[in-house]
Amino acid sequence: MSQSKIRIGIIGLDTSHVVAFTELLHDQNHAYHVPGGEVTIAFPGGSADFELSYSRVEGFTDKLRTQYGVKIVDSIEEVAANCDAILLESVDSRVHLEQFQRIAAYGKPVFVDKPMALSSADAKAMFEMAKQHGISVMSSSALRYAEGLTEALLETEGGPVFGMDCYGPMALQATQPGLFWYGVHTVEMLFRTLGKDCKQVTAVTNENHDFITGVWANGSIGTIRGNRKGNTEFGALLHRENKTQFIDIYQHPKSYYASLLEQIMSMFQLKKAHIDAEETLQIIRFMEAANESRVTGLPVNL
Repeated sequence: MSQSKIRIGIIGLDTSHVVAFTELLHDQNHAYHVPGGEVTIAFPGGSADFELSYSRVEGFTDKLRTQYGVKIVDSIEEVAANCDAILLESVDSRVHLEQFQRIAAYGKPVFVDKPMALSSADAKAMFEMAKQHGISVMSSSALRYAEGLTEALLETEGGPVFGMDCYGPMALQATQPGLFWYGVHTVEMLFRTLGKDCKQVTAVTNENHDFITGVWANGSIGTIRGNRKGNTEFGALLHRENKTQFIDIYQHPKSYYASLLEQIMSMFQLKKAHIDAEETLQIIRFMEAANESRVTGLPVNL
């Protein structure tokens, strides 16, 4: 491969992720600088009915333009035509399918920020389109690659893993139902640890908290405590045969954005995603099922 940098285009400048990723790519003095690419072009986007989208577009757009010299353009297609790889960052996951439909034919690898879609049907359509056009696509929360989790999973002392209890903030947004707004982070941690073969989900919810239980095919049980009151940090207990480990997501100085971006850049360079489509589809289905159980209180089989 050429030593020249990969030209990265961004679609959707309504999330802080776009600034975090651009800084890590452009600032060679950053302690966790991720080499190999630069953001050269971007389309702001934004959703008029979603306050956490439209209220942030202008600030992030201005920062990318003035601080990092990114060319701001008026269409998604102009981004796709003038880059080597795409970060689809729109914070409103309702628009991901429509935006992906407009860029897939350009044949560029695409990272879709979490969650990939708000339904299994949309996510499946995106993967089918990617296959049709022969492009690599990957979607993930940064929490999946948090160094604290990665290091814990590399340990062998204590025997095999048989369960996990995750916790984290779980604010609710009307446009991104139930787990899809913030619950996705802890779901990604669970799936990275326990695998993709979850068979049943049950949820309990009240005004302040959610508690979601997943049962895996091998008998492992994973839980998520989603908080709207009290603790707003992420963390987990990893249950092994002979001990339980506490995973401190914030202990390692390397941010989970840097760890995720390394995975994204590897995908852009190798044209091969590090998470298979089946696992991402299971993650979307898990959140759908949990949302259904939040309403009925009943277990939902996947």
